[in-house]
Amino acid sequence: MGNAGAPIGQEARPTYQAYRDSLRGGVANNVYHPFSHQVAWDIADWAKDRGPTSTAVTDLLSIKTVVDKLDLPYKSSKELNAIIDNQLPSRPAFKRQRIEVHGETFEFYHRDPLECIKALYGDPTFAPHLAFAPQRHYEDEDQTIRIYNEMHTGKWWWRTQSAVEAREPGGTIIPVLISTDKTQITLFRNKSAYPIYMTIGNIPKDIRRKPSRGAQILIGYLPTSRLTHIKNKDTRRRALANVYHACIGMIFAPLEEAGLHGIPLASGDGVIRRCHPILAAFVGDYPEQCLVVGCKNMECPQACILDKDELGDYSTFEDRNYDDIIEALQTIDDGPLEYIAACEEVGIKPIFHPFWENLPYCNIYQSITPDVLHQLYQGMVKHLIQWIKKAYGAEEIDARFARLPPNHNLRHFSNGISILSRVSGQEHKDICRVLLGVILDLPLPVPGMNPTRLVLAARGLMDYLYMAQYPSHSTTTLEYLDEALAKFHENKEIFIELGIRLNFNLPKLHSLLHFSPKIKLFGTTDNYSTEYSERLHIDFTKDAYRATNHKDEYPQMTLWLQRREKMHQHALFIKWRLAGEPPIHHAAPPMGPRRFRMQIARFPTDKSVTFDDASRFYGAKHLKLLMSEYIVRHNNPDYTPAQVKQVAAQYTLPFCSVAAFHRVKFWHPDAQGRDNIPEVLDVIHARPGYVDTQKRKQPGRFDTALIEERPEEEDEDRRGIQGCRVGQVRMVFSLSLRANEAAFRDPKSSPTHFAYVEWFSRFAPSAEPNHDMYKVSRAFARGGDVRLASIIPVVKLRRSVHLIPKFGPEAPREWTMANVLELCKHFYLNPFTDRHAYITMY
Repeated sequence: MGNAGAPIGQEARPTYQAYRDSLRGGVANNVYHPFSHQVAWDIADWAKDRGPTSTAVTDLLSIKTVVDKLDLPYKSSKELNAIIDNQLPSRPAFKRQRIEVHGETFEFYHRDPLECIKALYGDPTFAPHLAFAPQRHYEDEDQTIRIYNEMHTGKWWWRTQSAVEAREPGGTIIPVLISTDKTQITLFRNKSAYPIYMTIGNIPKDIRRKPSRGAQILIGYLPTSRLTHIKNKDTRRRALANVYHACIGMIFAPLEEAGLHGIPLASGDGVIRRCHPILAAFVGDYPEQCLVVGCKNMECPQACILDKDELGDYSTFEDRNYDDIIEALQTIDDGPLEYIAACEEVGIKPIFHPFWENLPYCNIYQSITPDVLHQLYQGMVKHLIQWIKKAYGAEEIDARFARLPPNHNLRHFSNGISILSRVSGQEHKDICRVLLGVILDLPLPVPGMNPTRLVLAARGLMDYLYMAQYPSHSTTTLEYLDEALAKFHENKEIFIELGIRLNFNLPKLHSLLHFSPKIKLFGTTDNYSTEYSERLHIDFTKDAYRATNHKDEYPQMTLWLQRREKMHQHALFIKWRLAGEPPIHHAAPPMGPRRFRMQIARFPTDKSVTFDDASRFYGAKHLKLLMSEYIVRHNNPDYTPAQVKQVAAQYTLPFCSVAAFHRVKFWHPDAQGRDNIPEVLDVIHARPGYVDTQKRKQPGRFDTALIEERPEEEDEDRRGIQGCRVGQVRMVFSLSLRANEAAFRDPKSSPTHFAYVEWFSRFAPSAEPNHDMYKVSRAFARGGDVRLASIIPVVKLRRSVHLIPKFGPEAPREWTMANVLELCKHFYLNPFTDRHAYITMY
């Protein structure tokens, strides 16, 4: 867009060079300066990064001859801290502020947001990846299907860039993302902290989501007082809101002038641009969202005008006029009664100068982002699980959960899910992976009531859950997202008819209407997930608190954090020096497309498995015959199947044992073909029973897999299930070099590893109606009693799959996790084990 992101004609010294200049003396000859040598640096880095207490570090250094033999420049933790504090270049410093409300004085600690933005924007490790201007990406040549993933692909950046360009061309937008969330920092005494985090949208989301990269920065700790001395509840709530907004307003006041007129900032490569830091998104759960925008409970914090009785409706709603809200806030000098009346008229609480009031180019209602963790997993999914347990009965649901076969990506609930208390977001994720399959074929206890609509409602919500977390969306997939939500709403009345619900006036259900528009504004939901805040609590709050003496903790916590940041910054500088001080480029080198990877252990788990042992322990009953057929077919590709069987029956194998491997690992690239999305780890187990270290017998495990049936030359696109079939992997094995040379005419063309698989039926042309899952059954050879099996090259294994048993009206109690694959006859292919499986199989 125009000159967006253009340099302003001057350059600064690249960050690492400026950093080197700030180190005084000795840096030219010593890479580790101010530490005298590598060992001194490594011990210091370990002491600050691994978290031993200061007393423990001092005790270690006090051991006789340790300091002398290692030639350390410090003899105690205090001396080490002095080096870090006085000789390493500074990081944004914390300031202590005081605020008084209702006669009570609060202290809070914060940093200058412009200094934090400067540190993030100028970090040389981010420089090759920074986005400086909005972009539009399309899936087709006609540019009709738009793609949304990173923040700069969304509409917000384009709109804001246009507004900035209208005032003065050539500006660079710095989208500021902030999040607040109170967290408990002690197991006892109920002591809490109220951290506020910040990052910038110029940094790609795959970097921002990794705490180790340092792309999220703690900008302050807010007061945690409950103002219990204020007896009136309404007055207390209003005072707490005013304290919150006053503190954040003081922190972000510098953004008003900087966002409007811009400030010169240098990226890590030394290029200076006129940057406009603008609040783009607020990340928080529903109570935090209501607190920020000033709406009441049971109202929409994203500006929808609706009654609480309309929260469960699937429809569009009129938005509040943001200009009217700003005008109402400006009546504060007219007197308290007039101000309260003006705020009530526009639908907000009478907050004393909300922090966003004067921020340029900011619409706080637009800045509220979807919250997958609390609105979906801890919201609608939590409700759905409770509704399903009430509809079918907890006993039967638990029985089915306990009898599901294992899979690498699944958690096994051996006692069901009813006994779980304080269920976490991760546990809700684990339940969702199998929830739909558990209720298939399960009749409702109400006579004459058909469970079809309940299954449709569950499928709609599960589809919405998985699609809402896509790392890349298009206008097409967003339509699918809306259709999934519509499916849930069309069938949700079944829960009212069952007497489980009286209505669906749930703010979290209403919030699902906003996911699709917000993805178009700010990119996909992994740009602004509250899960990141939950993870940051550990590094920035809980670990920091544990490092204190628990008395007047905040000065200690902030100092501890600054020291850790200095050490992290110095570690990156040392890495750059050791790499030969390479220049920082404006753009990152192009990434090659990620490919499917498979790994098998270098050495077998069992070096010699005879054919009898393969049958007895692995269930590979026809290994000898099938291996003979495979060798004959490989050596004689022109033979018909009948000829292969005839020759194989007379063929004598030149070996009597094979080497068995118990695991195959896979790394799946993103199923949507995006390069910057983390790979999905997957494992197939083919392991016989064994006795563990506690002398307990453990059953064997033979996983099911999706297997290629197409010729190898066609095996390029590994998405979808076309040309594939489900099989149970009974054994993964290889031949010795001598056996390989004796068996195959061209040993170099033979596979290195093989798999013995028992087949299931081929997929039907389409999935089963209502639940959209494919049904498969055990495949038998002609005659009906012998399972159809084959030897295949292990490279034909595409991924593990999870089969959900067709339990019928009641789960047979003799079935267990270990034997269900043997005893059950019919199964459903589960597409919910992970995102790759969902996109591949649905």
